[in-house]
Amino acid sequence: MEKSLDVSVAPGTGGGSVISTLHDEVVDESTKIGSTSVATDDQLFEKIESHLLEKINSGDKTAPFLLGQFYYEEGLLEKAIVQFQRICEWDYQAMYQLATMHYDGLGTKQDVKKGFELMKKVAETQSTHAVHLKHSAQFNIGRAYFEGYGAPQSNVDAERWWLMAADDGSPKGSILAQTMLGMLYARPDFLNLKQSFFWHSEACGNGSLESQGILGVMYLDGLGIAKNEGNAYECLKEAADRGNVYAQGRLVQLFYNKRLYTKASDLARRVVEYTDIDGLSRDTGCLASYIRKGIAYACFYLSRCLHNGYGVTKNVEEAKKYFDQTCELDPVLGHDFHMDVAYGLL
Repeated sequence: MEKSLDVSVAPGTGGGSVISTLHDEVVDESTKIGSTSVATDDQLFEKIESHLLEKINSGDKTAPFLLGQFYYEEGLLEKAIVQFQRICEWDYQAMYQLATMHYDGLGTKQDVKKGFELMKKVAETQSTHAVHLKHSAQFNIGRAYFEGYGAPQSNVDAERWWLMAADDGSPKGSILAQTMLGMLYARPDFLNLKQSFFWHSEACGNGSLESQGILGVMYLDGLGIAKNEGNAYECLKEAADRGNVYAQGRLVQLFYNKRLYTKASDLARRVVEYTDIDGLSRDTGCLASYIRKGIAYACFYLSRCLHNGYGVTKNVEEAKKYFDQTCELDPVLGHDFHMDVAYGLL
């Protein structure tokens, strides 16, 4: 996982940009989009900045944070830092954003310890004004411990904070924490596959695309739950349709093992074309490592189809190319597949 909190909007702020939120407040009828005169970007910026400053002067309690967030969204990171620092002692949204900026070095020199300390204040506060931030902050603290970045590496502390963030599987809890608990309990040092299945089920029920794909694999291989090929297919197919690349790769494997070679090769052909792994990770919210693994699965099973002429015209040279790509994308997986082929298991 990248060592970055990478949060551009504090949880609970609505998700929309400040411009989209305030557009109708600051643009009069003569300058609205679609009329004869359209406000330029510079004019709109000046109008929103002036509007927010007026609201601050009139005592509006939400405007100080919105001004800092407006600067952030417009790329004026140093001005955003200054504004957030002015108000962070009483505005926990500002403290949260300030924590991410220090942690990631946005608009200021990177200081992961300071970012961690600020985030921990948000995670630990009892203020009712920070209720909408706490679970996300708790997830970030757990992540810092898990990565050992800004805090000493500790899977035990990561588990403790993620359990708080997960909020017993509530949809109001951190869905990311629920997914990460599912992954944590699949690690050798924390191995508890029933707990892993439980947390991925909770996360999936709350909308996690990552966990939906992993659940499909757990059903497929009988991990933490009895094998159920029907449930495996259902989870993998739905996750794949929603853009989960790991699920797509494992669906290729399922098709191949069921001797549905044309389906396997057709899907694999699409998956092996993916190149922008970081972009896919941003778009889907899935970990880049799992996306890479999904493409590796597709490359391998496409290489087997090409090598044997299953569902496609036999092409040994092209088969070798895709097997080499498997090894480049995931050397451990490539080695395991090589041994399976060598021993006649595939």
